[in-house]
Amino acid sequence: MKKVAIPLLVCLLIVIISCKNENNSIDKDLAINSSTANTKVTSIEDKVSALLSKMTLEEKIGQMNQYNGFWDLTGPAPKEGDAAKKYEHLRKGYVGSMLNVRGVKEVRSVQKIAVEESRLGIPLIIGFDVIHGYKTLTPIPLAESASWDLAAIKTSAEMAALEASASGINWTFAPMVDISRDARWGRVMEGAGEDTYLGSKIAEARVKGFQGEDLSTSNTIVACAKHFAAYGFAEAGRDYNTADIGISTLNNVVLPPFKAAKDAGVRTFMNSFNELNGIPATGDKYLQRDILKEKWNFDGFIVSDWGSITEMIAHGHAKDGNHAAELAANAGSDMDMESYLYVNELAKLVKEGKVKEAVIEDAARRILRVKFELGLFDDPYKYLDEAREKEITGSKALNDAALDMAKKSIVLLKNEKQLLPLKKEGQKIAVIGALASDKTSPLGSWRIAAEDNSAVSVLEGLSAYKGNTITYAKGADVVIGEPNFTTEVKINTTNKTEFGKAVTIAKNADVVIMVLGEHGFQSGEGRSRTELGLPGVQQELLEAVYKANKNIVLVLNNGRPLTINWADQNIPAIVEAWQLGTQSGNAIAQILYGDYNPSGKLPMSFPRDVGQVPIYYNYKNTGRPSLPGPDVVFWSHYQDEKNEPLYVFGHGLSYTTFKYSNIKVKNSYKGSKEVTVSVTLTNTGNYRGKEVAQLYIRDMYASVTRPVRELKGFELVELNPSESKNIEFVLTEKELGFFNNQNEFIVEPGDFKVFVGGDSKANLELKFTL
Repeated sequence: MKKVAIPLLVCLLIVIISCKNENNSIDKDLAINSSTANTKVTSIEDKVSALLSKMTLEEKIGQMNQYNGFWDLTGPAPKEGDAAKKYEHLRKGYVGSMLNVRGVKEVRSVQKIAVEESRLGIPLIIGFDVIHGYKTLTPIPLAESASWDLAAIKTSAEMAALEASASGINWTFAPMVDISRDARWGRVMEGAGEDTYLGSKIAEARVKGFQGEDLSTSNTIVACAKHFAAYGFAEAGRDYNTADIGISTLNNVVLPPFKAAKDAGVRTFMNSFNELNGIPATGDKYLQRDILKEKWNFDGFIVSDWGSITEMIAHGHAKDGNHAAELAANAGSDMDMESYLYVNELAKLVKEGKVKEAVIEDAARRILRVKFELGLFDDPYKYLDEAREKEITGSKALNDAALDMAKKSIVLLKNEKQLLPLKKEGQKIAVIGALASDKTSPLGSWRIAAEDNSAVSVLEGLSAYKGNTITYAKGADVVIGEPNFTTEVKINTTNKTEFGKAVTIAKNADVVIMVLGEHGFQSGEGRSRTELGLPGVQQELLEAVYKANKNIVLVLNNGRPLTINWADQNIPAIVEAWQLGTQSGNAIAQILYGDYNPSGKLPMSFPRDVGQVPIYYNYKNTGRPSLPGPDVVFWSHYQDEKNEPLYVFGHGLSYTTFKYSNIKVKNSYKGSKEVTVSVTLTNTGNYRGKEVAQLYIRDMYASVTRPVRELKGFELVELNPSESKNIEFVLTEKELGFFNNQNEFIVEPGDFKVFVGGDSKANLELKFTL
């Protein structure tokens, strides 16, 4: 917008009033709504500038300080200790944001202090980890990504924003857009999987869902693209570990989803815990200033991850807290989450000349800009309506949306002899597994606001169908005790005392449904694993039941890809049901009984063995890609396992079948800069169903080697039996190009292959030349 200068007389008047009485209510009105001082000062930039001109250095630094909730906000104010100091900072305007304060009453209490007791009355922005819902939970993000349904994913984020905003929250630390190829890393559950193209589309959908068309409305919240950058490439899949990748991987794999989030209008970024090229991301000027703020022209703000500024000391990058604050601020990290270093050190650093005041002003400007965009200066209490909170929280509309998203997220991995869908009457069904009756684990990780035991269990979902006889046996516990967000999960590795009951009911059943996998707190932050099989004694339970009855449907609850070779070889039907949130059991039951035809596709490859990890479909060919002759050892392979995953990226079955045919390529790149690929998709089965048609390309030779396949288009298509549809994919420079090692995006002439099908092994192909 065009900037309008404030007349000198008005500026002098503001200064005079400020000097006369810093606590005067008129003074606060001028700060909060500068348009009252001059009707020409209407743009957000002008309002921010007017407010900054009134702020002290310490108040500007205060906007860069974020505290976690530090006392019972509905009780008396703290009188001593660290909490009392933070409370005094809040009253002085030395706090710009708080996190983990939730609920209208609590948020109102803290916002009232900031607005009505501080000198300038600058409102707080209230942050919370709304990762896959607030109280009403949708599937974990990796599961949602398996839907490949961008409209549904956007709606899911909209619903999360609606419920969170009704509880006083206006900022979420989501979406996580880290690409990861390593299922050992627990936080794969929080992202979109292994593919950059799919991840970029989902990043865009989630940002638009959270933020809507207008941030100033009370049903939207600010989104945050995290973790910038390369966090998903932590070595050995161990959380917080070093990332060591080349410039090609950074530009072509890691950064595109962040760029997509920025282009979608995301207003905040979060930097990451890891180091990259020997520099912790929080102190990385190249990432934060050179790329994000300068090259991409990002004008929102960057928040550190929890304590990551002070962690630069442990990294060996900063001498002490003072040095860490200097490095982070100069690198472009605008807000300090729970390190206390900016509020304690930055003023001194400015006076010493180690941090320019312009750096502080830029950071404060970015934060204030977002607060103005939220409309907090017009009404700091706009999110704080108890009647709205009561009406929206846990509403039927939210639960209906959660159920819809959950059904779309389920992936049918295997279905021999059409064991599924189940008959709706006349069958004896044995349900086995502790997870089948669990009402907490299906909520998954990152569900801080949700209540324990609030999910619909699988057993409850199945019980809604009255035509069959259901018996249940736990078989074995997955975990010992009740895990929580902050403690290590203890796995049951010895107790098999209830195997016998499970085997007995299996012998007398027509069909056995076994619900096995990970507890919801076995994935997520800090939840890395070295083994990816069924945890504890569950594999032994599966084999014991199999001896009694081979007619098994295995339902997996998990937050990451698992190694299930034995199950794949022996169990006739396998359903990947992830951790689906509040409506988990209803969604699974509707899939098993065929009231919803599964349409999900894997967003991550499932390895055969953990020794293959990291494993991903878009690998490089190498100079020795295949067996050169009988019994020759010198090629890129394992001696004891296949190279290929058990289930490839994009895999997912339906109760119907689909056929791809009539592929054509129209190459008009020299004129319109487009290559159009068309294919006919036909439903060849007996059920109406959805198929995710996927297009992959291969650049056969390039100045920087390209992967054997790259996803560059997909379309979700629903067809009746025998119905066909012609699908067109358009490839432009964006899809055909790549970044070279000089950070330049280029499109090179040469030969390409294009593949279309239902997964990353699609075998319908054609060639074209640019």
